[in-house]
Amino acid sequence: MDAGWYERHVLPYLIDFACGFAPIRRMREQIVPRAHGRVLEVGIGTGRNLAHYDNARVTRIVGLDPGPGMHRLAERRARRAGLDVELIALSAERIPLPDASVDSIVMTYTLCSIADPVAALAEMRRVLVPGGNLYFSEHGLAPDESVRRWQRRLQPRWSRIAGGCHLDRDIPALLGAAGFRCPDLHAGYLSGPKFLAYNYRGAAAAR
Repeated sequence: MDAGWYERHVLPYLIDFACGFAPIRRMREQIVPRAHGRVLEVGIGTGRNLAHYDNARVTRIVGLDPGPGMHRLAERRARRAGLDVELIALSAERIPLPDASVDSIVMTYTLCSIADPVAALAEMRRVLVPGGNLYFSEHGLAPDESVRRWQRRLQPRWSRIAGGCHLDRDIPALLGAAGFRCPDLHAGYLSGPKFLAYNYRGAAAAR
């Protein structure tokens, strides 16, 4: 199968299906409504988060995602949610927004697939207003060595079929390397396969 065809026509629907599972939806329900003002959503994908924004608190959303094949679903969900959303087909290593131009950033199940996560997080810190927050929920490196071994073993094949997703990224370490502090951090296993199920969520602010 042609890789480009798979990424355009199959992968968006596989990701959308996987991101609709109940444990992931519950994480979105806890994170997304905290966003306010001018919002940047990094990795908006098919727009699974759009139903969870508080319309009364959000003035505008810029949705960043390098996969234009996902934008059609996101546009449909934006209309359904009654939200003003601008979609930009770019990855987050270079965010086309001025310094200190957004009040909140939302990022859910995205950092795993960004090629240079520290560069992307540094860009997010740049565009946040002073005192703004990055609200996130991400899967990543598990604390148990037995699970980590499976994450490392499965990583090469998993990445090829899952759009570059990395199973074993250390989310707190990446946030720290990009200049974020995260006093509001919650971590633990969700239901599901353990190699995929260790979840980090919280609010991060620039140091």
